[in-house]
Amino acid sequence: MENKKVYDLEERTYLFAKNCRILVQTFPKTLSNIEDCKQLVRSSGSVAANYIEANEKLGDKDFKFRLKISRKEAKESVLWLKLLKDLNIKLESELTQLLDEAEELRKILSSIINKI
Repeated sequence: MENKKVYDLEERTYLFAKNCRILVQTFPKTLSNIEDCKQLVRSSGSVAANYIEANEKLGDKDFKFRLKISRKEAKESVLWLKLLKDLNIKLESELTQLLDEAEELRKILSSIINKI
């Protein structure tokens, strides 16, 4: 996983989704891990996809709407990461890094939304 901060938000959301995918490949194949990892892959990818769509806005309302979806998906990613962290102590460090990134992305998106 990459630790260097990226200031291009499209790239940063992409790296978040990518790093989530890399990490889920390392989990033990339990029923809860499989289901939680599927949800994490979906929500982390949606953070990136909706941010990219926001940048191709059809207007200010569309821009704000897409940002809100991206923020919502970042919040959902936090939930899946917390569940995975609580049940997979051996991967706590990696999960903490991704949790921190999900929270930072959520805060950045909230800040952009509040300035519109």
